Amino acid sequence: MTMKRWIMASVAVVGLTTLVAWSSSNRESTAGKTMQLYVYEQDALIEVQPIQKSDAEWRKELSPERYRVLRGEGTECAFTGALEGNKKEGLYRCGGCGSDLFVSTTKFESGTGWPSFFQPVHENNIGTTVDYKMGAFYPRTEVHCARCGGHLGHVFEDGPKPTGLRYCINSAAMDFVEMPIRDKSIDP
Repeated sequence: MTMKRWIMASVAVVGLTTLVAWSSSNRESTAGKTMQLYVYEQDALIEVQPIQKSDAEWRKELSPERYRVLRGEGTECAFTGALEGNKKEGLYRCGGCGSDLFVSTTKFESGTGWPSFFQPVHENNIGTTVDYKMGAFYPRTEVHCARCGGHLGHVFEDGPKPTGLRYCINSAAMDFVEMPIRDKSIDP
């Protein structure tokens, strides 16, 4: 191995190790802390405890596919998710803890094969982390449930107005509750 290749390989390994360590530590422990979470049906922020469970508890509670997506940060195949073509009026909730995530009036057809939304129900209900799984030169923004940390999908800056964002979310990461939506004026 030439000296140039050795240096390039060393820099790549150190850089990737640093990025992975930073990404993993970016989600702080929430033990003993409380947080404010928006509850759509109450139209209010409420004080709740973050949900922390062992891997064994999550495996027992979730289906294998839901576990793979929410806890293993997996992605379902495009155009296969049960909620991708859903046109009903209602609320999308976290499949791990039931926290409110998105309302149907923010869902739009992106053509990507995953349910897409231009904004969450409230900024407190989701979190984001830089994701380098596609490589150090293609960082993405991962979206996770703020309460249980479950992986939901990714957010991209190619969505419709008014936000310009596209929250590309796995169907397996969510449950849908059909209900009337208060503000129907939100439209992409």
